[in-house]
Amino acid sequence: MDTFPNEFRDQLLNLMAWRRDVRRFRTDPVDEAVLMRCLDTFRLAPSVGLSEPWRIIRVQSEAARASALENYKVANAQALAGYDGDQAASYSQLKLSGMVEAPEHLAIFCDDRTAQGHGLGAATMPETRRYSVVGAVTLMWLAARSEGLGMGWVSILDPDQLCRDLNVPTGWSLVAYMCVGWPEEQSDTPELERAGWEHRHNLIIETR
Repeated sequence: MDTFPNEFRDQLLNLMAWRRDVRRFRTDPVDEAVLMRCLDTFRLAPSVGLSEPWRIIRVQSEAARASALENYKVANAQALAGYDGDQAASYSQLKLSGMVEAPEHLAIFCDDRTAQGHGLGAATMPETRRYSVVGAVTLMWLAARSEGLGMGWVSILDPDQLCRDLNVPTGWSLVAYMCVGWPEEQSDTPELERAGWEHRHNLIIETR
């Protein structure tokens, strides 16, 4: 197919607009079939050299979740200490994780030592493997939104500590810790923008 109908393109743009970083979840469980449909989008994702370097861990045990949450709390306290004045006050009011409420936690890693793909495209830029994982996460994010699910990316973590706590193989690096569940609210505006932390800016395109 060379082109898609205008209606499809409009719906796709609408889906992108409603893909938000969700931090406020209901605790209702996610149907297994729905979650698997979302995860199956990783099979559609492009990857450098067809290396498919993503490795996914469903963090389900009470112990694993508790250690991840403690990791976040320590990292968040350290982040708060880096601000002062009004900005510190604003930061302290932000909800930056839905780890307590979200029914599903996914720790998504890049296998930097994978033999798949035979190193094609990664010899000069090995970070492209991690970019591939990010691209796959984005596809899942859109699929989850189309199912009515929300996803939240928790980046305030000590990745090395999380790797140790989850006992992942040497060579795996944390790319994303995602909370997945049914959002408490729907909005096409980023929560950080609504909270006044930052605003979107005009796209800058330069020509050389």
